[in-house]
Amino acid sequence: MLTLRKASDRGHANHGWLDSWHSFSFAEYFDPAHRGWGNLRVINEDRIAPGTGFGTHGHRDMEIISYVLQGNLAHKDSMGNVKGIPPGDVQRMSAGTGVMHSEFNHAVGQTTHFLQIWIEPSARGIPPGYEQQAVPPAGKRGALSLVAAPPGKGGVVAMHADAWLYAGLFDGDESATLALNPARKGYVHLIRGALDVNGQALSAGDALYVAGETQLQLSAGRDAEVLVFDLAP
Repeated sequence: MLTLRKASDRGHANHGWLDSWHSFSFAEYFDPAHRGWGNLRVINEDRIAPGTGFGTHGHRDMEIISYVLQGNLAHKDSMGNVKGIPPGDVQRMSAGTGVMHSEFNHAVGQTTHFLQIWIEPSARGIPPGYEQQAVPPAGKRGALSLVAAPPGKGGVVAMHADAWLYAGLFDGDESATLALNPARKGYVHLIRGALDVNGQALSAGDALYVAGETQLQLSAGRDAEVLVFDLAP
């Protein structure tokens, strides 16, 4: 079963310095029909104005993935990490027993556009951790590249969650197929462009809830960038 959710149906908050679209209930946006899917809890599409950002704040017991699309995200945390996250990098922060961090637009005169993703961990109370790796566009071209996975499962970054995250770029005749366990859940988030998934047409910001499917077929991309999640049921 595939269930389409249009981009315009997401929650939206514009704070001036921050323009944010919420795929699931978050902060002041609450929708009982969209509180998460499997162990996926948050996908926020954020645009941060130059010279602004999120001040120091805390998290615990959550795997947090940042996927930067434009600009540069400056990250600083209580573990001692001070990093800039450019487009193409994937960052994973395990909040575990507790971590404080801040995120700012590090790109002079340019909006920083990124996705922040929260996934419930497999176990609570783990030590906080941080990992960041570049994913070259060539590896995502016409393919689904595994960018985050449980430790030892071959992801670019290791997250302490029963989840696999893939990223892909598709245009023209490029296509890919991903096998799924129908007992698990899947989720497709189209970042930009247009793409067909199992015959369902998606536009930028659209998403598909996936249940009971044995595979996903991605095709007919038009300058498409997509994230695909294989999630705990």
